[in-house]
Amino acid sequence: MSEFNTLGLMPALTDTLKKSGFSDPTPIQTQAIPLALEGHDVLGLAQTGTGKTLAFGLPLIHHLLEQSGRPAPKTAKALILAPTRELVNQIADSLRNLTSETRLRVTIVVGGQSLNRQVSTLARGTDILVATPGRLIDLMERRAVDLSTVRHLVLDEADQMLDMGFIHALRKIAPALGTPRQTMLFSATMPKQMEELSRAYLDNPRRVQVSPPGKAADKITQSVHFVEKPQKGAKLREILSRDLDALTLVFGRTKHGVEKMTRQLVADGYNAASIHGNKSQGQRDRAIKAFRDGTVTTLVATDVAARGIDIPGVAYVVNYDLPNVPDNYVHRIGRTARAGREGEAITLCAADEVDLLLQIQKVMKIEIPVASGEMPEAVAPAKPNRGGGNRRGRGKPQGGAPKGGNGQAGKRRRPRRRAA
Repeated sequence: MSEFNTLGLMPALTDTLKKSGFSDPTPIQTQAIPLALEGHDVLGLAQTGTGKTLAFGLPLIHHLLEQSGRPAPKTAKALILAPTRELVNQIADSLRNLTSETRLRVTIVVGGQSLNRQVSTLARGTDILVATPGRLIDLMERRAVDLSTVRHLVLDEADQMLDMGFIHALRKIAPALGTPRQTMLFSATMPKQMEELSRAYLDNPRRVQVSPPGKAADKITQSVHFVEKPQKGAKLREILSRDLDALTLVFGRTKHGVEKMTRQLVADGYNAASIHGNKSQGQRDRAIKAFRDGTVTTLVATDVAARGIDIPGVAYVVNYDLPNVPDNYVHRIGRTARAGREGEAITLCAADEVDLLLQIQKVMKIEIPVASGEMPEAVAPAKPNRGGGNRRGRGKPQGGAPKGGNGQAGKRRRPRRRAA
């Protein structure tokens, strides 16, 4: 594999990479960086955990360092759009590590933080603006940011932006950008709408694809347990108890279910925290930091976290609930086996999720190995009880682990810690 200094990057950047512990580029970096340095628009397709951030970040920084002059007030030279706050923070952290000894300024703009503070920060101008589309439009409408000087646009996880309805935001943002400009679009999956998006925003792009869209990283071991829905909690505790010190990311479908599951795991002595859409940005940042540091070993999340967690130490991903969108499975399990490491993805599948599992396997063109149980007959998901009558079922956790239990997992339970 090539070394970074053979790709055409300026020596200052390759020196920074060496100091940061990066020796050899990944396949997506090897193919995308030279094309981006030549000024081409790039359509990059690679599974999560393969280094897409550096694939667009390094040539972007290279181009900006070649330019003279500081950004004018309220302006930016480059814009990176990402669908979630977590992913924006992750991208900004990576870029700041690479630009810490340069004059380049990296600024983030996301919802859930003080709008007035962001207005004040943007008033000074920035070289690289990393933003979620919704908050950026808020600032554009307040005339707090002038995008006419942007000559580099990056759309990261563009398929997720489509899923989250950000296509309308892109249509508002794009006309405000400067021209001519270089555009790079990166994603792990390639739905049909992505072809339309690339035709609309990229000019004669060079396509870089290092693995088939929808394919998980090779070093992820996948398995599925067929269990009845009421038994999912016990199976989850069994999985967590195999290695209490391993970092495990657990995905649930709903905010309420994730929060209830987390409370029950903590009550049972597990070292757990949660992130979902009802959490403030500060709460989400603290939970991710604690997970990264290892002070929390189990992080329970909705799909809001599937694209924004870049923690090399994640050993296990557990799909407590299957995602409604098959592509989200790829992004979920891509939170493990990052940066060349190995990882394990475990799925718990009940009868009403069999169709979702079959859709996932069809998209990925694989059959996930069965670790326990037998595939049940697919049944339609139960409709919510909207009227009177027997309301007993409504007290059960949706996506939560049941309390108590005298099984094997309970015997190996971690002692409860006192709050600091």
